[in-house]
Amino acid sequence: MVMDEGVIKYQCHWVKDEPVASYSITDLMKKRDFMYSLGLIGVYENGIGFGNISQRINNSNQFIITGTQTAHLETLGPEYYTVVTDFNIEENSLTCCGPVKASSESLTHAAIYYYQPEIMGIIHIHNSQLWQELMYKVPTSNQEVPYGTPQMAKEIFRLFDEEKLGVEKILVMAGHEDGIISFGKDLDEVANILLILIGHL
Repeated sequence: MVMDEGVIKYQCHWVKDEPVASYSITDLMKKRDFMYSLGLIGVYENGIGFGNISQRINNSNQFIITGTQTAHLETLGPEYYTVVTDFNIEENSLTCCGPVKASSESLTHAAIYYYQPEIMGIIHIHNSQLWQELMYKVPTSNQEVPYGTPQMAKEIFRLFDEEKLGVEKILVMAGHEDGIISFGKDLDEVANILLILIGHL
């Protein structure tokens, strides 16, 4: 399997701007750093980072997400988050506004927010044991579909339509080694889904 984690595969239109106010992302920052402390977001021995987290802005399709190439950092302040203001899955393009470029997985987050308006938070982790345990037991993306692409966004739609992804609230990325995505009505729900599953390993 080719390890190309952390590489942005969409057309990124980055508008460099000031960080969002820290009070508006307090929970987001706490959850991200907690996931890092558990080793669910971090960096492999070869230096490739993994994992990201986002939260929707009110009832829009805009969301705040960790910046690309930040997974190796133990704590992330507001300067490491950016706002995805617009995206076009068909055109494989995304616009973000902030001090850093958006995570390479942002188009996948965008697809989930677009498809289910009630989803307010998403966490993407890596855990080899859980990945193998859940494979094909929960909605699982096609192994041929690469992460961070329009194909993955469309695969997300398929999982919602055909595999009750909206009920399960978790999916395994078969073509993205160790990759798991969970989501929910807020970040507390998402973290609880992941913690319960990891606790059962």
